[in-house]
Amino acid sequence: MTPAAVPGRAKAPAVLVLEDGRTFRGRAYGAVGQTLGEAVFSTGMTGYQETLTDPSYHRQVVVMTAPHVGNTGVNDEDPESRRVWVAGYVVRDPARVPSNWRSVRSLDEELTAQGVVGICGVDTRALTRHLRERGAMRVGIFSGDAIDDEAALLARVRQAPPMAGADLCAEVATSEPYVVPAIGPRRFTVAAVDLGIKGMTPHRMAERGIEVHVLPATATVEEVYAAGPDGVFFSNGPGDPATADHPVAVMRAVLERGTPLFGICFGNQILGRALGFGTYKLKYGHRGINQPVKDLATGKVEVTAHNHGFAVDAPLDRISDTPYGRAEVSHVCLNDNVVEGLRLLDRPAFSVQYHPEAAAGPHDAAYLFDRFVSLMEDRRA
Repeated sequence: MTPAAVPGRAKAPAVLVLEDGRTFRGRAYGAVGQTLGEAVFSTGMTGYQETLTDPSYHRQVVVMTAPHVGNTGVNDEDPESRRVWVAGYVVRDPARVPSNWRSVRSLDEELTAQGVVGICGVDTRALTRHLRERGAMRVGIFSGDAIDDEAALLARVRQAPPMAGADLCAEVATSEPYVVPAIGPRRFTVAAVDLGIKGMTPHRMAERGIEVHVLPATATVEEVYAAGPDGVFFSNGPGDPATADHPVAVMRAVLERGTPLFGICFGNQILGRALGFGTYKLKYGHRGINQPVKDLATGKVEVTAHNHGFAVDAPLDRISDTPYGRAEVSHVCLNDNVVEGLRLLDRPAFSVQYHPEAAAGPHDAAYLFDRFVSLMEDRRA
């Protein structure tokens, strides 16, 4: 929902109300008003600006586990999209004065300007432990006047739509196609289906000589191939992959043609569905820039960036037969054995659940863009 913003009242009292009835009181941070969403937590120590502007956080209230947030302020170079997408923001100790040579304004000012309702001064450690035990759930942040009737506020939270069953990617994707030119000589052309793409993703491809044609989430197969692509990419994005029937149908058409294909995050879940696997909602998801993932082919462990609340239900211990040939799980999360990557063995297609574009960091998985380039080189040869 669009929160009501009342700038200039950053010290107003505020309350966070969880779906199960637990409450946390603090003071307003950012805009004063009300907002509803799904409560999730991010374990990253840095990169809050990239988190806030990641379209995958649409309709989510993000709890930062790091106690001090806003130290480096906000700049105009690091946003991953055109706006802040989080539905709400929860921090323990916000920076009083930002200190960074690139900072042009404070995080509090940015949240206020964009109408993002937040809360600070709460015990985010206790809140995170609660979400780990009970799972991600609906939440509301209310600040300003009329916040004492917690029963009424709880009723409003419980009326909010859940994330399961939410079809959101078209709400955050571009409405018009655009092109990100290659940096240096153009080697390949890629059609990128925008399901909530982060700006760093086409940049990472452009660095490798790829001209990226970014298309709306509603793009048809004909529109994908009108770009004359050497490869097709499916991006990250918000919502429940079980609702994404159109992207699944487009991906199946790409698989039929044998065009090199790469998917990230939501794109990994779309590939899972296209191959015939199911998806399911995680208890509290993976969010942050410090998640350990193992490459099952090499045994290498990567520290990776994550933002997902759903996962693919595919077997870890065997190769699966699919309508497009044999498929296997390529990567797995070492914290909980969640599927973190898929690979087709008979067609040039693969995906990962995490974010190799590394905004903000780490860069362990940057090789995946090179793997995509190799698939296009092989196809051309």
